Amino acid sequence: MKWHLIPNEPNTGKFNMDFDIKLARNCSKNNCYFRLYQWNPYCISLGANQSLDNVNSDLACARGIDVVNRPTGGRAILHAEEITYSVIIPTDAGISAKKLYHDVSAALMTGLSIYDDNLKALSLEADQPHFPSLLQSDHGELCFGSTARNEIKYKGKKIVGSAQRKMNNALLQHGSILCGPYHRKLVDYIRKDGATVLDLKTTTIEISEITGASTDYQKLADCLIAGFEKSFGIKFDKIIRLVATQKLRISYSEITN
Repeated sequence: MKWHLIPNEPNTGKFNMDFDIKLARNCSKNNCYFRLYQWNPYCISLGANQSLDNVNSDLACARGIDVVNRPTGGRAILHAEEITYSVIIPTDAGISAKKLYHDVSAALMTGLSIYDDNLKALSLEADQPHFPSLLQSDHGELCFGSTARNEIKYKGKKIVGSAQRKMNNALLQHGSILCGPYHRKLVDYIRKDGATVLDLKTTTIEISEITGASTDYQKLADCLIAGFEKSFGIKFDKIIRLVATQKLRISYSEITN
């Protein structure tokens, strides 16, 4: 199995989601991908089954924040001060969706512990919430309002949120690694029939709060890559560097040849 690395780059929400979809739909046998990216401008993404009506899109637009749908499930996220990862692996690789979810989370934890010793206290959630009940709660629309099994937490608070989907002959998993607190402003944009929306400070924590310092995104990306290689026992076979702007569209063949 060949693992390819797509290093950290910022792009629009539409580009980021379209690119993950393209990788998954065109993933060929024996080829896997680990991608890191950020969002410029900041962006609210909604799970595949969420309605855009859940978000005050006019307010988001006025404040320069994109709104997109993700191909995966899950709930709303404000992508801001974070690094986002995606993993694409062919279904014939012999790893189940559940095992991939666990193993990717474990690899991310390894990378985070390399980044800062304080992050060695991270752990995986053991329990799975009852999602039908959860969706009716005051934080039901928020991905970071609760922690699902095998998501990463720090002393009970969520720091990484992930989601999965099978697409064609590949599994796509992607998720957000919280680096700073701006994501908490998501509650300003959620429509909840007049109800109070949960303060995300009660359920989430960020790298900057744990370490007491601003996040060094390049160092963090390097550490996540090192942790991924260590956990999976691999060396990335090929590094794919995108030269991408908001106006540029890159075909799958251009990045894999």
